[in-house]
Amino acid sequence: MAVQSNIAGISSPEALQQALVAAQYLADDALATTAYLSLALGKPMLLEGAPGVGKTEAAKALGGVLGRNVIRLQCYEGIDAAAALYEWNYPRQLLAIRQADQDPVNLYAEDFLLQRPLLETLRNPGNTLLLIDEIDRSDHEFEAFLLEFLSDFTISIPETGTVRAVRPPVVVLTSNRTRDLHEALRRRCVYHWIDYPDPALEAEIVMARASSVAHATAVAVVGSVNRLRAEPLAKPPGVAETIEWAEAATLLNTQGVRWPEAFARAIGVALKDHDDLTYMAPRLEGILPGEAA
Repeated sequence: MAVQSNIAGISSPEALQQALVAAQYLADDALATTAYLSLALGKPMLLEGAPGVGKTEAAKALGGVLGRNVIRLQCYEGIDAAAALYEWNYPRQLLAIRQADQDPVNLYAEDFLLQRPLLETLRNPGNTLLLIDEIDRSDHEFEAFLLEFLSDFTISIPETGTVRAVRPPVVVLTSNRTRDLHEALRRRCVYHWIDYPDPALEAEIVMARASSVAHATAVAVVGSVNRLRAEPLAKPPGVAETIEWAEAATLLNTQGVRWPEAFARAIGVALKDHDDLTYMAPRLEGILPGEAA
């Protein structure tokens, strides 16, 4: 295994952490170390955690730090190799046959190939970051298909030959842990569990990402969000909801809505499930802050 200690000018976990801060992503020491080691060892990084903790944003921020184009493969139930690798453009092939009349046509020329995220990454590994998002939503067959790709970074196109990456591409997988991933997949990755940030860090994230939120409002919203997360909700608010709730309540407040009414009227930004809203309606007063700015 070839270890690369300096990747795009980043020579340590601390340097990567600072670069992520510049990209407006506040990573803790553990995440920065995992991401740096993934890059140094040339292995995919697997990020697991509850929905909304910032896994996808971490991948996007890493792509920005490295100056790479982020290619996203959104997984879903029933996704197959064709959606991930390549397809042939059959309508265009038929049109070419008609136009050629009696002349020969190479139906497997590059013009007829529709490359999908995995093939696009293999062909340009130095300028791309492949994000395989929510791998746990795919079925076991697709997960097994990925094993060879993540080991050798090679795919075979029967009609044209084998495509191999000239160097290991940067790959980030995310999982909401709705099901267990196969051990073979985990062994190919550097693993990190992302939890909800502690209140102080989450308030910093709100201040860094929101456009016009006072610090007191950020702290107040984070406190309320953490109380919401302690409730038995179907869809507890993630970090993105924290930021948006702070911004929405601030907007209403600037328009004359007093605290905590501004938080209450913007609750649909934080809770996005009817049963959750119904459950919290009689409890909302207890979790909202008072004066927030």
